[in-house]
Amino acid sequence: MAGEEMVVGGMFMPQQTVGSVLCCMCGVSMQPNAANMCVRCLRSQSDITEGLEKHVILHYCTECNCYLQPPKTWIRASLESKELLTICIKRLKKLSRLRLVHAEFVWTEPHSKRIKVKLRVQKEVLNGAILEQSYIVEYVQVDKMCESCSRAQANPDQWSAVVQLRQHVPHRRTFFYLEQVILKHDAAARSIKITQMDRGIDFFFGHRSHASNFKDFLGQVVPIRSRDDKQLVSHDTKSNNYNYKHTFSVEICPICREDLICLPHKVSARLGNIGPLVLCTKVSNRLLLLDPVSLRTAYMDAEQYWWSPFKSLLSCRQLVEYIVLDIEASGSAITIEGTKYSLAEAQVARVSDFGKNDLIFNVRTHLGHLLNPGDYALGYDLYGANSNDFELDNYRNLFIPDVLLVKKSYEEQRKGGG
Repeated sequence: MAGEEMVVGGMFMPQQTVGSVLCCMCGVSMQPNAANMCVRCLRSQSDITEGLEKHVILHYCTECNCYLQPPKTWIRASLESKELLTICIKRLKKLSRLRLVHAEFVWTEPHSKRIKVKLRVQKEVLNGAILEQSYIVEYVQVDKMCESCSRAQANPDQWSAVVQLRQHVPHRRTFFYLEQVILKHDAAARSIKITQMDRGIDFFFGHRSHASNFKDFLGQVVPIRSRDDKQLVSHDTKSNNYNYKHTFSVEICPICREDLICLPHKVSARLGNIGPLVLCTKVSNRLLLLDPVSLRTAYMDAEQYWWSPFKSLLSCRQLVEYIVLDIEASGSAITIEGTKYSLAEAQVARVSDFGKNDLIFNVRTHLGHLLNPGDYALGYDLYGANSNDFELDNYRNLFIPDVLLVKKSYEEQRKGGG
């Protein structure tokens, strides 16, 4: 405070205060600056936003939700996103004369086709004084199709690459899973057309690179093998240009989650003599195989599988419902890939046998931490199954359990809750 004193090194020194001067225009008391003018007079004498664009046109493609960044680049962006703010700022060519301090969106009605951005800029004015000022730029959204969407609308069959995705199984569980992953990552955003085919889907693209990127994405999600082919469409002899149509044939591994597998001799040996009867507990870019008797696990990637391919012994459509009569834990619980397993000895009976016979099975299961007497479980009936598997016949003196439980059934609980 003015008038106060402080002691520095044993000496009394008065505290310094900031002086004030009068504005040379209006005479208002203010802190001194290089122009000796208050902020109001500085703004009245010089407008730093003069000559800047206040109204700009943005071209927008309604088919793919992309904005044009001149001269020919189309960028996908949502309303009030960082990408859209970058596009808006880059459209202001004269903004390079000033220093941009801050930029933000001003809310507008989503269907008004108007986008408003509030900018705060700085510039050096009279005698080196720096003036900061805010102003609003209004962008008018004009609908215009991008080149790829325009070609697709003119001729939907005008494609240059196709990804033929196939899986030779009687169900479509893998495709339902793939659909969710593709929608989550927006992987098929550049596809021109998607057609459902027998045991698969065809994805059509306008450029070969888009189809190749989509094929690489599939390889990161599920185990696949692929083959590339091309067909000559036209040839310009004068310019020596060739026009091809490319085909990517992609086959998904036929092994699905919860399938029962009998591993071939070579595959079992390469995986550390696991099994040979194993369950597939997880499918990603590799297979996670679990031996339900010993809780041993092994991973198999796409290259290992297609080196010696095999089929599932039984699939999820052949699951049978059992009731647990008694269960006794026989080992400690372990966790594999975030899933808990525990060995137990259980007595089970088929639900369909109630009132017909007294057939009881003694089984060893990996679901000891989940099952209790009276619970229901789904498993494979190897006692009554008629399997014509060559790999299973190659094993001599192989002990095959009567029942192999896969998962706990909550159907009775759902009925009680409903």
